[in-house]
Amino acid sequence: MSDSNTTYFTNPSTFILLGIPGLEAAHVWISIPFCAMYIIALLGNFTLLFIVKMEPSLHVPMYYFLCMLAITDLVLSTSTLPKTLSIFWFNSREISFSACLTQMFFIHMFIGVESGIFVAMAFDRYVAICHPLRCSIILTNSVVAKIGLAVVLRGFLLTIPSPILVGQWPYCRTNIISHSFCEQIAVVKLACTDISIINYSGLLLAFLVTGVDVSSITMSYTHILRAIFSLPTKDARLKTFGTCSSHLCVILAFYIPGLFSFITHRFSHNVPLYVHILLANMYLLVPPMLNPIIYGVRTKQIQNRLLGHVTHLN
Repeated sequence: MSDSNTTYFTNPSTFILLGIPGLEAAHVWISIPFCAMYIIALLGNFTLLFIVKMEPSLHVPMYYFLCMLAITDLVLSTSTLPKTLSIFWFNSREISFSACLTQMFFIHMFIGVESGIFVAMAFDRYVAICHPLRCSIILTNSVVAKIGLAVVLRGFLLTIPSPILVGQWPYCRTNIISHSFCEQIAVVKLACTDISIINYSGLLLAFLVTGVDVSSITMSYTHILRAIFSLPTKDARLKTFGTCSSHLCVILAFYIPGLFSFITHRFSHNVPLYVHILLANMYLLVPPMLNPIIYGVRTKQIQNRLLGHVTHLN
């Protein structure tokens, strides 16, 4: 890079987020569904946490993991959407270098944490259905806490190298990020150095973490389905499968949009940039919005407690 007009920044003080390039005129209109989804996510997940906290009968592993999922969803959506809305509404495009790296870290860490929680929830369902008499012995509160800690530590340790490395790189020519938040690939493209280590390590981690987690979930549900189909009556099979249906729905709501977004971003170079950005935003918004709705609709214990609180308030 010998061009005399090139400016290098070891650590640029700020980055400029463009929002959704190509759809600037529609930013205000796009903000309406984004804001609505965010509000639903906040209300749904806080309501879920409140119900579980207030009802001692729900203080069991399944609902502890559900609370972990709700907290993770709140962090994921809040890590990006307030800044995105400030771009859409107030044209507040600046973000400090450290805040950008922090945002990037939280996004990737809690995506990994959410994937790990799904594995833990699948294990909980496996124990509850395949070993019901030993469930209280296997999944004690101590074991649940250790699983939660392990999931968070895994997410932290796998994610922390990237922002540290990216934070040490030199940047040149521009500090403008063509995105609505500090998405890792959009940020590293601005660096004046070889970024292949981030690209390859990101792909490797994505395949390893997702591969291990999806394989673990698949193994758990293979045993669960075998146990369900061995039950003597159709009603028993349907009732037992119903206890897993909510979990299966939220798994699909998380992995399918994520896989679609990943494939289009990495391999579909003819897809317009604004499509990539919209998909990335939806991936961080749709699961946090849908998860409490799915559990609220599919889980009678939550429905009954919620209706009880509403009736009591009236």
